[in-house]
Amino acid sequence: MEKVIKIPSKIENLRKIEKVIDEISGEFKIGEDLYGNILIAALEATNNAIMHGNKLDENKDVTISFRLKEKKLMIKVDDEGNGFDYKNIPDPTAPENIENVNGRGIFLMEKLSDNINFSRNGATVELEFNVK
Repeated sequence: MEKVIKIPSKIENLRKIEKVIDEISGEFKIGEDLYGNILIAALEATNNAIMHGNKLDENKDVTISFRLKEKKLMIKVDDEGNGFDYKNIPDPTAPENIENVNGRGIFLMEKLSDNINFSRNGATVELEFNVK
């Protein structure tokens, strides 16, 4: 199974991602806990691509690919931005960062997915989930 959708960089388009995840979860009987992890991580990755990667530029797209293969769901999110230094993200749980509004998205994606990989200088993130 593979689905690819391309959305303009508008926050309201996050609903489209949620709909696809709902469809995949129903079709492949993904349990509630795993569904929650997938939903939050995928929405966070897409939100980051829209806000930080494409800087809310509606002329730039975010491409989201969903691939289910060998009991693994891979979700790849690509933006048209320049990327970021994903190797040096401050720990949001450190006392000096606890009050910061930003900086929790990547932490959440790492905790909720079974594997996370960045490429294209951070403009692409791939989340992997083990499905039964």
